Amino acid sequence: MRAPADTPERDLDARVAAAWLTLLDQADEIADSISLALLEKDAEVYERAGPEFKADVRASTREHIRRGIEAMAGLEGATHVTAQLWRETGRRRARQGIAMELVLNAYTLGTRVLWEALLAQGERGRLDDQVLLVAGQRVWSALDVQNAVFIDAYRRESVRLQRRDLQRQQSTLDALVEGRGTDPAFAAEAREVLGIGAEMQVACVVAPYDGSLDEPLTPPGERLGRHGIVSHWHVRGGVSFGLLAGELPDVEELVRLLQPHAIGRVGVATSHDGVTGFATAFQLASRAAETVPRDERRAVAVSQRLPEVLLAASPEVTALLVHETLAPILAQPPHVAEVLVQTLSALLEHNGSAKHAAESLFCHRNTVIYRARQIEELTGRSLGDARDRMLLGLGLLARHQVTASS
Repeated sequence: MRAPADTPERDLDARVAAAWLTLLDQADEIADSISLALLEKDAEVYERAGPEFKADVRASTREHIRRGIEAMAGLEGATHVTAQLWRETGRRRARQGIAMELVLNAYTLGTRVLWEALLAQGERGRLDDQVLLVAGQRVWSALDVQNAVFIDAYRRESVRLQRRDLQRQQSTLDALVEGRGTDPAFAAEAREVLGIGAEMQVACVVAPYDGSLDEPLTPPGERLGRHGIVSHWHVRGGVSFGLLAGELPDVEELVRLLQPHAIGRVGVATSHDGVTGFATAFQLASRAAETVPRDERRAVAVSQRLPEVLLAASPEVTALLVHETLAPILAQPPHVAEVLVQTLSALLEHNGSAKHAAESLFCHRNTVIYRARQIEELTGRSLGDARDRMLLGLGLLARHQVTASS
């Protein structure tokens, strides 16, 4: 009876499998030599990781080599078990925060050492060249599969971890806005989740969604990062907000950094108590943003808008201020009212100087003096009185506030 046509190929497969099995008794020795080479090659990385990770690498390398030899030898179920090992290693290394490249380099080194061990068997005359050729092709092809399985598992786990961390960060930001930062235990937990040192300064940025705006603030994380500022962003109740931490610049510089990213209204407030005072900073930043007219793309700090914030907090007071200060002026014919309001604004801006007010209004000094008298007669307030000037100034702000919100 004739032998099947594929007998030579089957015979070769059997001889290749047998060749790999000759290494099984040496599996732990081969693995330990690989571990030693890894620890020497990337000594700094392994020192930072600590003794537990070194032990993990040694045990994992032993299992990889043993399972790899069994898979190359074609033992039943070995290929499936080996693939599961690669997947689990990918997930575990991702959880440990080990760089993917470090593991891929270890896999390449391990394959090379394993292949050299097989070549040594050939040098002793135990294996023929055809077996070595086929075995070499298969072991290096297996490395490609090993890398692909590991990379897929590593990336999937990394995405899952990032999603989990992001959810945890966002729930932490929500809790800080709700005022839970006043609890010392939660404040410590929040700093850990957000990666904030206890000594770091903290600020809040708030950008309300205003109808047609898809995003009131483009992500400024990279720009802030270049200045050593850590930032975390979230959306809550119709506003986009961020927690900034680090050695923060003064508020004017912080506003300047944020301004190019402002597509709508943006408010900034610092928290003098770190995460403990973040809820207060959120409220103040929100109020600062609300003082900016809806059609403006502008970032402002609450410290730069204190009068406007005070007025915005009480619409009743705002309306009363306009009535008690500017109402008689606004009752004049529109063109007269507008001229008098502009003149009042210029006088207040230039500390009551008719000369400088006239220069900014492009008119004669005597004209400004005449208009100033009209203003005083209509309002019953003196531009020479500090309290009256303050009230008239607040009246102008209140009118602007009412106009901007209408």
